[in-house]
Amino acid sequence: MIHCIAIDDEPLALQLINEYCSKISFLKLEKTFTNTDEAKVYLQDNQVDLLFLDIQMPDINGMQFYKGLTQKPPVIFTTAYKDFAAEGFNVDAVDYLLKPFEYDRFLKACYKANEYLEFLSTQELQLNSIFVKVNYEIMKINLKDIELIEALDDYIKIYIKPNPVLTLMTLKSIQEKLPARDFVRVHRSFIVPLAKIEKFSKTKLWTAGKEIPIGSSYSQVYDQLLALSKTK
Repeated sequence: MIHCIAIDDEPLALQLINEYCSKISFLKLEKTFTNTDEAKVYLQDNQVDLLFLDIQMPDINGMQFYKGLTQKPPVIFTTAYKDFAAEGFNVDAVDYLLKPFEYDRFLKACYKANEYLEFLSTQELQLNSIFVKVNYEIMKINLKDIELIEALDDYIKIYIKPNPVLTLMTLKSIQEKLPARDFVRVHRSFIVPLAKIEKFSKTKLWTAGKEIPIGSSYSQVYDQLLALSKTK
């Protein structure tokens, strides 16, 4: 089910979107707004999968409103002005509906949104786990469960609970599988998940109850960790 909201300063336009949404089994229109400030507050407190957004509104341009959101759900722009179409696709809009639009055109846009969200879901699953060979089996490991990765000759040791696992691969090869935003190599023998670092200095850090050295070739890691700590 796609949970969506619609923002438009014209009540009749919102009424039409509500009518169209009620005919589509995979859509649930949670709320409609004529005021962008109220919509912004709602988006800050609620998870939304899709946004129907008018562009030409009296208080703020819809494009500007969307660009200013901290969390940007996929968006379908709705407007009476075709001149905004190119700009709409520049912000990765799922689709651009030119008013007045018929139900069939609206449905087509919603199918595109559904396909896009399914694609994002697949990508998220792929990014949230890795597969490694353990003995003679292929094992799935959730990234959030990894506490530390250590190189041991031709093997690497992946620390997960209740027991660490050994797999025949190099630290470099597993690093290529891991999202750089979540994991950092701090030594020729160690990769650590950023979220699990308990404390750090210029020469070492602590994670999973262990003291890990920061290698001399990885001195930039300290600056990276310092910058991240200031954004928390």
